Amino acid sequence: METRNTSFSSKYKPTIGLEIHAELATNSKMFCGCANNPHDAEPNTNICPICLAHPGTLPVPNKEAIKKIVMVGTALGGEIATYSEFDRKNYFYPDIPKAYQISQYQFPFVRGGVLADVAITRVHLEEDTARSLHDQGNMSIVDFNRAGVPLMELVTEPVIHDAETAGRFARELQLLLRTLGVSDANMERGEMRVEANISVSPDDTLRTKVEVKNLNSFRSVEAAIAYEIDRQIHIYEEGGEVAQETRGWDEQKNVTFSQRTKETAHDYRYFPDPDIPKFQLAEIDEFDNSRISEIMPKLPAELRLFWDNLGVKRDSVELLLANSSMNDFALATVESLGKRSDAAQLAINYLTSDIFGILQREPERTLKEDNSAHFAALVLLAADGEITSRVAKDLLSEVVFEGADARELAETRGLLQKNSAEELDVLVGGIIAEHQAVVAEFKAGKDASLQFLIGQAMKATKGTANPKILTELFTAKIRNG
Repeated sequence: METRNTSFSSKYKPTIGLEIHAELATNSKMFCGCANNPHDAEPNTNICPICLAHPGTLPVPNKEAIKKIVMVGTALGGEIATYSEFDRKNYFYPDIPKAYQISQYQFPFVRGGVLADVAITRVHLEEDTARSLHDQGNMSIVDFNRAGVPLMELVTEPVIHDAETAGRFARELQLLLRTLGVSDANMERGEMRVEANISVSPDDTLRTKVEVKNLNSFRSVEAAIAYEIDRQIHIYEEGGEVAQETRGWDEQKNVTFSQRTKETAHDYRYFPDPDIPKFQLAEIDEFDNSRISEIMPKLPAELRLFWDNLGVKRDSVELLLANSSMNDFALATVESLGKRSDAAQLAINYLTSDIFGILQREPERTLKEDNSAHFAALVLLAADGEITSRVAKDLLSEVVFEGADARELAETRGLLQKNSAEELDVLVGGIIAEHQAVVAEFKAGKDASLQFLIGQAMKATKGTANPKILTELFTAKIRNG
């Protein structure tokens, strides 16, 4: 069926809960020493008897992965468990070599929390599955490089009621994970996957829920939820009942499709993994609140407030937050600028326009915080009128990416701004004499002609003349001439 508007929508209340998986950025896998590199390595090279589930092997939990989960829980304001354990989630599929997945059920590492005004139920840690490939003619193949990769699962409370809120939450979670440095959360590569549980009801009673799995873009999250809400409403309006099932999302047709009946926790026959010791997190120094607080970066909400207070435009703030290296460079620059909010705003303008443009065109370039003080010095030269904005932009690349001394460059190349009216007076007189026709146009009321004259002076001085002084000199000479 095609998604369509319905006059019945106001009668129904959609209720949505999200389950979001994110691969954690650790060096090794969750329960073995194999490299955590499921995307770039040759298939089936980062494997060992443990992640292939050979008999007699024992899993050893990755402490760094647990620390990253605790960081996420802290950022969400959730309750960090003092006791936790791993469980076996039993089901068969070719990409599960053990025929069960090591996950968490009754005792997750994190309970509760809030993000983007959406309440969190839990955050737990598990291992990822292998990757099945079905485009090999009449056969399927399995790449086990991903088997055992640390996988975070976050479950929200069923408190979302529209597709836009769900999409906004998923975007904010991706930003948080990247800010914390716990996951790259690249949806195109499957490092972050969203599943939506959707129920539509004509009253406050929670009806049958449908799970839409493996949504791999924010657009798909919003489109699939909107479609599914509409589909369920029409089923009810036609006198039918919505089946509890798992559905997929067809990107080409923009429809959900049935995959299988929805499993319940009972179907998975959870029980504690007997090979992995229980965790008393309160007794492990690395997970102490003070230790975790020391390694926590500024969170997106804090950074938004910081940049807002400096008067930085919101679109520039979001661009900084989405690019952690640029945000770190900006923070270091602002620190070097002291309390100069005018200079800080100018610095962010250069960063989010000119420097961001260079990084887009030349992705091999990187921002080094060591060069932020040089960049701050360049910004101050421009903010104090010692060089023009044009000169500052011409020097940006050398200063920001090569660490060149801004003042030394400006002095050596004769780029310091000429602010002396006496020094510029002769130049202005010569330009007026050379362009009498343009002068006549200005006298006749054509303001653009003045900009042409100023441009000629800026060209003659290689951009070092003060435009304000030029404007005053040209205007006075022409009117008095």
